[in-house]
Amino acid sequence: MTPPSAAPSRRIFYLHGFASSAQSTKGAYLARRLAARGIPLNCPDFNEPDFESLTMTRMLRQLEQELEVTDGEPPRAALIGSSLGGALAILAAARWPDVVDRLVLLAPAVMFAKVGHHLLPPDRVAQWRRAGAMPFFHFGYGEERNLKVGFYDDSLQYDAFTTAFAQPTLIFQGRNDRSVDPRTVELFARTRPNVTLTILDDDHQLVASLPAIWAGIESFLNLAP
Repeated sequence: MTPPSAAPSRRIFYLHGFASSAQSTKGAYLARRLAARGIPLNCPDFNEPDFESLTMTRMLRQLEQELEVTDGEPPRAALIGSSLGGALAILAAARWPDVVDRLVLLAPAVMFAKVGHHLLPPDRVAQWRRAGAMPFFHFGYGEERNLKVGFYDDSLQYDAFTTAFAQPTLIFQGRNDRSVDPRTVELFARTRPNVTLTILDDDHQLVASLPAIWAGIESFLNLAP
């Protein structure tokens, strides 16, 4: 792939995953690497104002504010999205193509909240709906936190898997991922000529592959000194 031309005005955003935080291992690693280049990493916290009322719609609205999507011409932005943050990045690329110019997706949850998803079987969704809220382990807080069923219902209106977008995109996917099916990500990438997929010998967290991922990002965003 031909490296992009230098774009010093491009902002870089890290979009964390579900029940994670802006201070995640991947976010902190990328922030350190970018800081060494004198580049800030923008890390919106999608847990604000609280995790319990989280929805994809709220995340999109928050990202819209962060991107400064207006009638003017804000600086271009590259989005690095992890898991659910990857699905969010895809949706954002389709909505704001004049702002978002490149995507890096880390184990993107392209099938998140689809009916029949292996992590959300019908009986669990039914239990969630009866209770109104259900606890999920939150890696950012290190404890279980309740999440309202509105998150699931709201997510059903978004379909990252079929969303069309034209921006150049890198995907890094672990072949041992038990949260995001690598076969689904391969199918997602196969029909999109703008997407380059790298399968890594890693799990969903991709922590062991961070040096290789950084090397790919460095070249893709033309960050090498």
